[in-house]
Amino acid sequence: MQRTNALKLEGLERQRRRFDRNARTPKLQQLFLEVTPRCNLSCIHCGSRCDEHALTEEVSLDEYRTLLERVREAFGTGVFIAITGGEPMLREDIFELGTIIRDLGFSWGMTTNATLITPDAAKRLIESGLRTVSASIDGMPATHDAVRQRPGSYDAAIEGVCNLAATNGLKVLQVTSVMNHQTIDELDELFDVMVDLPIDSWRLANVEPIGSALQHPEILFQPQDYSRLFSFIRQKREGEWPVSYGCCHYLGLGYEGELRDWFWLCSAGIHIMSITHTGDIASCLDIERRPETIFGNFRTHDIAEVWRDGFEIYRNDNALADLNPTCADCSQKRWCRGDSAHSWDFEHNEPRVCMLRDLPEFIPVS
Repeated sequence: MQRTNALKLEGLERQRRRFDRNARTPKLQQLFLEVTPRCNLSCIHCGSRCDEHALTEEVSLDEYRTLLERVREAFGTGVFIAITGGEPMLREDIFELGTIIRDLGFSWGMTTNATLITPDAAKRLIESGLRTVSASIDGMPATHDAVRQRPGSYDAAIEGVCNLAATNGLKVLQVTSVMNHQTIDELDELFDVMVDLPIDSWRLANVEPIGSALQHPEILFQPQDYSRLFSFIRQKREGEWPVSYGCCHYLGLGYEGELRDWFWLCSAGIHIMSITHTGDIASCLDIERRPETIFGNFRTHDIAEVWRDGFEIYRNDNALADLNPTCADCSQKRWCRGDSAHSWDFEHNEPRVCMLRDLPEFIPVS
């Protein structure tokens, strides 16, 4: 059911007050570990450009143990550990790492392209404590394989998802689909696939103008693609199907409160911290890695001190929005705050994506 503008404004104000509180006293809730930059695929929309870092030395198993012991001491075991990459399954010690996380008392999950998850691998992952998975399927077979630049990757991903489901050991099994300009017309077909898969939810997102996608302008979203995607999600949610839009962007009054279970709040540096494959301390791993977005290295910096004293760019109200005159004068910056840091153009100090700018159906607020 669509919310009225008054209800949306109430929800956005409530979320803004939450941001204000949490920015003053941030609480770490999720720690992402980029365990490898290596990947067995070469996705044209990859935000990490994994191939550029494939030879970089990775954080060792013993170093992860030390890191996680410090996290437990500083923050307790309520922090959720999210394993990502690259493709995490390329680490031969992924099962040992999972066991370390489990034995230290943390819950953990993983994002994966699912192509390497055999029945035995699925079983071992569950035994090592894996409880949540987000697996990537980005289109029907031909388009998925084209995006991944590997024939057969669609079938392998479907098989991997089914192997995980067959263990009956996961708390949440989610599929994430990143749609692009060339795949948006496959939404209905892809929905029929999701209905038949043994999954708990489907998370939809748009390809972002970051990473490898910047070299492929033909796949970037056009305004009509956003409209198509958002209308689709709204319709399915009205039918009580468990589909949602990712945390990607502020949606304005046109769609806020309708495509997700929560109102806009970017948690970078507020609830989320990450450790890159080199040991650097960052926030969301999709954010461009620059001096102002890296806050030391866990080998040489106290992680509790970094969390307490760092991440200013995310915790200062409107820090991004005030860098750009258009954003600074926007009547909705109090809720948007410059939109997602991962799609902010730090060279030109402007958002690469702005729903209020790009979509005519968004209702302005004076």
